[in-house]
Amino acid sequence: MWLPTPVYERIPQFWLLLGLLFMSSGTYLGFDYSLSFVYFGVGFACCIWSLWIFSMRLSARKDQRQHPILEKAEDQQAEDVVADAEPAA
Repeated sequence: MWLPTPVYERIPQFWLLLGLLFMSSGTYLGFDYSLSFVYFGVGFACCIWSLWIFSMRLSARKDQRQHPILEKAEDQQAEDVVADAEPAA
């Protein structure tokens, strides 16, 4: 599934905001309320998920910078696939 670049780049911030909202909701309700622990747990999980996504993207970008030859090879393979798919005139 393709997402526009601004949306794709903001996904970790969205998950972090969602996690902080859940955690603040759990705190606001107070720990006397039985579901506040669930809110807090879901919020914590969302925050961890956002950090994981962010770290995976950083490592992938670092790998691309270290291996520009691989990126060129992948681009060439994509061009070959497109060229093979075009009908002969």
